[in-house]
Amino acid sequence: VQLQASGGGSVQAGGSLRLSCAASGFTLGGYYIGWFRQAPGKEREGVSCVSRSGGGTAYADSVKGRFTISRDDAKNTVYLQMNSLKPEDTAVYYCAADLYGLGCPLLRADGMDYWDKGTQVTVSS
Repeated sequence: VQLQASGGGSVQAGGSLRLSCAASGFTLGGYYIGWFRQAPGKEREGVSCVSRSGGGTAYADSVKGRFTISRDDAKNTVYLQMNSLKPEDTAVYYCAADLYGLGCPLLRADGMDYWDKGTQVTVSS
């Protein structure tokens, strides 16, 4: 079971990035998938979650209206489209899988089952 996030990088404030979370060794379709982030000196926080069917989503208040999560189970990939980026969005972003829905819908990191190693997002002012 392996997750790999990609798509991070450096952008100026107001710019956009799209993160991808690809799975190998298992099918993402059976899992809730969440995005979390951790800035230096801060705790890991939940950013967004998408349900197994893709019909349910959750967002942190800080990203509502700017970020959009989606999934393409045919490609075994989940995406996080990030628009209108702000310097405070700078962090390492992680995708994670939740089999039972214990963590993802509540954006709780301690309920997630599998994690990737993260991708850096840096937003400059």
